[in-house]
Amino acid sequence: MGMGAFIIYFLLLMGIPLWAQSKVKRAYKKYSNVPNSSGMTGAEVAQRILHENAIYDVRVEPVKGKLTDHYDPSKKVVRLSEGNYNKRTVAAQAIAAHEVGHAIQDAEDYAFLRVRSKLVPAATTGSNFSFIFILAGILLQSQGMLLAGIVFMSAAVLFQVVTLPVEFNASSRAMTQVVSTGIIKNNEEKETKKVLDAAALTYVAAALVAVLELVRFIAMYFMMDD
Repeated sequence: MGMGAFIIYFLLLMGIPLWAQSKVKRAYKKYSNVPNSSGMTGAEVAQRILHENAIYDVRVEPVKGKLTDHYDPSKKVVRLSEGNYNKRTVAAQAIAAHEVGHAIQDAEDYAFLRVRSKLVPAATTGSNFSFIFILAGILLQSQGMLLAGIVFMSAAVLFQVVTLPVEFNASSRAMTQVVSTGIIKNNEEKETKKVLDAAALTYVAAALVAVLELVRFIAMYFMMDD
């Protein structure tokens, strides 16, 4: 890889996640200050959608931190960051609806969510060991070590790629639910979608960076073969 190509690659690797994170932070900051028309907190929105879908075995709990919202399928819990749990804003209702979207996926045994869950052990192992083998392969000029690192990394990259349809589907479900349940009015649809789209960018960025890294090491493997 020439110096120019390396600089471009490095800028992409660093710039894409930073750009995505800045989009999320700007959207979240903006719409965290916009009251929603329903007057419902994020927790109330989550409970409303769960009950509308006849899901009664999922709890909604607050969790410390900012943008730490997530759904835990192993414990059947939607965890909302304290701000989103208690606030009555466009951002809070959008994020709450998105996390409940994952709970609906779980209840319906959504295929990609099931695949992603099964990939967790392999992805965790891949993340922990890939760079050890890759670094050893590069330093020792060992194709075998480098290939082992690529295999480990592939599991982690596959997890990132499978995460994309899971997240996009959860956002799609979120929009459908907040509209069909009457939680949002027409003028809030555009604002809610902006929050969901900004959040989705972080997953797209993570997957793109992971794929770029994997491609780079695969190219290095074949160059080493030469």
